[in-house]
Amino acid sequence: MTKEPLFFRSEDENDFMPIIPINETEGDADKDLVVPDTLPILPLRNTVLFPGVVLPITVGRDKSIKAVNDAYKHDKLVGVLAQKDVNVEDPEPQDLCSIGTVARIVKLIKMPDGGTTIIIQGKRRFEIGSIVSEDPYFRASVRLLVDEEAEAGDDFNAYISSIKDLATQIIQLSPNLPTEASIILKNIESPSFLINFVSSNLNSDLKEKQGLLEIQDVPKRAEKLMHILQRELQFAELKDKVTNKTRTEIDKQQRDYFLQQQLKSIKEELGGDTNEREIAEMKKKAETKKWPEAAKNMFKNGVEKLERMHPSTPDYSVVYNHLDLMLDLPWEDYTADNYDLKNAKKVLDTDHYGMEKIKSRIIEYLAVLKLKGDMKSPILCFIGPPGIGKTSLGRSIAHAIGRKYVRLSLGGLHDESEIRGHRKTYIGAMPGRILQNIRKCKSSNPVMILDEIDKIGNDFRGDPSSALLEVLDPEQNNSFYDNYLELEYDLSKVLFIATANNLQNIQPALRDRLEIIDLSGYAVEEKVEIAKRHLVPKQKEAHGLGKVNIKISDKVLEKLIEQHTRESGVRELDRQLASVMRYQAKELAMKNKVKPVITAADVDKILGQARYNNEIYKTANMPGVAVGLAWTYVGGDILFIETILGDGKGDLKLTGNLGNVMKESASTALSYLQANARKYGIDPELFAKKSIHIHVPEGAVPKDGPSAGITMLSSLTSAFTGRKLKPYLAMTGEITLRGQVLPVGGIKEKVLAAKRAGLKEIILCWQNEKDVSEIDSNFIKGMQFHYVKTMQQVIDLALV
Repeated sequence: MTKEPLFFRSEDENDFMPIIPINETEGDADKDLVVPDTLPILPLRNTVLFPGVVLPITVGRDKSIKAVNDAYKHDKLVGVLAQKDVNVEDPEPQDLCSIGTVARIVKLIKMPDGGTTIIIQGKRRFEIGSIVSEDPYFRASVRLLVDEEAEAGDDFNAYISSIKDLATQIIQLSPNLPTEASIILKNIESPSFLINFVSSNLNSDLKEKQGLLEIQDVPKRAEKLMHILQRELQFAELKDKVTNKTRTEIDKQQRDYFLQQQLKSIKEELGGDTNEREIAEMKKKAETKKWPEAAKNMFKNGVEKLERMHPSTPDYSVVYNHLDLMLDLPWEDYTADNYDLKNAKKVLDTDHYGMEKIKSRIIEYLAVLKLKGDMKSPILCFIGPPGIGKTSLGRSIAHAIGRKYVRLSLGGLHDESEIRGHRKTYIGAMPGRILQNIRKCKSSNPVMILDEIDKIGNDFRGDPSSALLEVLDPEQNNSFYDNYLELEYDLSKVLFIATANNLQNIQPALRDRLEIIDLSGYAVEEKVEIAKRHLVPKQKEAHGLGKVNIKISDKVLEKLIEQHTRESGVRELDRQLASVMRYQAKELAMKNKVKPVITAADVDKILGQARYNNEIYKTANMPGVAVGLAWTYVGGDILFIETILGDGKGDLKLTGNLGNVMKESASTALSYLQANARKYGIDPELFAKKSIHIHVPEGAVPKDGPSAGITMLSSLTSAFTGRKLKPYLAMTGEITLRGQVLPVGGIKEKVLAAKRAGLKEIILCWQNEKDVSEIDSNFIKGMQFHYVKTMQQVIDLALV
């Protein structure tokens, strides 16, 4: 049974229309009914018509209206078929079920809104033969179906009795159903009409009702209907159980409410409610708060809502925490910038040695701020290898200009809600980390370090770098929207400084919003100064030797740097100095004395034998071995390119964990050399008789890039000519099949790596000369640079 057994859904509308109660004689199918061979077809979307049942139908489709009007003018008979899919607005013949009910139009009513409502009574089941016409409406040939009536037996009578009982129980368990429904059921005596009437009012889908209509054997139809009613009864019983349980819970809530009111009265007698005192304190704090009008109005509405809520309700803490955040945020509170440029430069020089380009950029920013009084803060991004002081430089900048300093680590972040915040209706919701840090530092213009911005996660769980686009755009971040705060917050006064190791890993749209400042690695001379000024005093203090006089000469520091570290930054150097200081602390604790001067021999004793030896880089003692320069995310590095020839058929083998670009450089170098063999004194037939193997040592380390092009060609030429390459020589550059040398990047890191390795000469593309000019001349003293345009020049310089 349906939840409303006396109501039925109309054909083209969503409202329910009343079913007309009928008596037994009206419900019996008219067996003497004369039905023509063809009938107009009326498709129904939401229901199935059964014989004997009277239904009001609202007809809305043009075809259906024409079919009804024509039928009403003639014999008032129409064939009613259910649609297979209720969502089809304009059904085709294949969209209609094949078995339906012949219906007589009892009454046709023209509605005031222009629609048509008909009252139809089902007569006989029929099966559609074929569609005779589709215009202006469906007309089909039909064949009447005869129900196979059951003999009056105990089984059939039991089915009918069970159907009546089940339907009556469902009505009694449904409080919204009218009591007239059970009276109608009791007054129905015809078994066939009872089955049809109950089937018509089932709370089942159209497919299940259509299945009942198509069963020709009445006992089987009754058996199927009984199974469906048993299922509906179970559902009604469960619903009644849930309703009673809910009513009990509501009664408990009412009881709790009265008890809470009594408790409130008791608290008032004892001196007031704690929650009310907290709300009063919030209001008092808000009176002195400097914030925008929108924030003021939202806070006012929130406090009024909080006063109306009971503290035990779940939403109370949500509203309270939101208001608490609004009060804690420094909306229009700014720290005063220090415009003393000389003092700022002094602070930067004291905290960091070198980095002249970045210091100059910060002084420029302060100069503009001093002259203009206000400006949108730029978004700086420090790119460089690990350990060179990118993050600590941000702290120095904050110190220099007198601003608060906060650091936001982005490494591994994969949820954009960490940036924009969660909606406050979620369980465990909180503001984004941007506003959390603003709240913590109590200033709306801090220096905020976005650390490791190139290591933000990007997977199926989210893309936080896209959420940063608004934060890191000077034209947009004056109205940054946080999902938890639900208000716009001005971030334009915040000085954002991002740090990254690799520019290529930053999303292009995000990279476009950043002002990129490259930080290359330190030269040995710079590391010596950094160790003397910062690292040694720090490690002495960290190991309890602050008051002990311990000296380390520049030569000893240089030995420690060259033989025990191989990096662009100073983290490994810091760790090695920590080892030296630990040894000194042990000596002082055990012997109550330490050596005042640490010598080179002491370094070997404390740290062991040298970990790195530059002698291997200084000479290439056999033909086919060339020294190249490479860039890595930790700075520059040296690599060998080795070529050896063997008997074969001219095949090329490449090993050393090389990337596609590097493999293509090797193929390009071989093709160029083969095409210009006679020019370099090489027998062209050798290329067909020899097997060529190019290897780059340290095979476990992936290598890629075009900068090894001239190194590979030099190595191949050396192997084919038998001429050795000049010792103390390194090179880097890309080649073309025309023999041209193209510029490459990372020149400063590569040159400093060559300097650390003790190499004396470097071959570069002529267009890279400008990059070398940016390096401090003191760091490359004693090195000779050769700038070339063609491979001919490279070969002339490299081979001896």
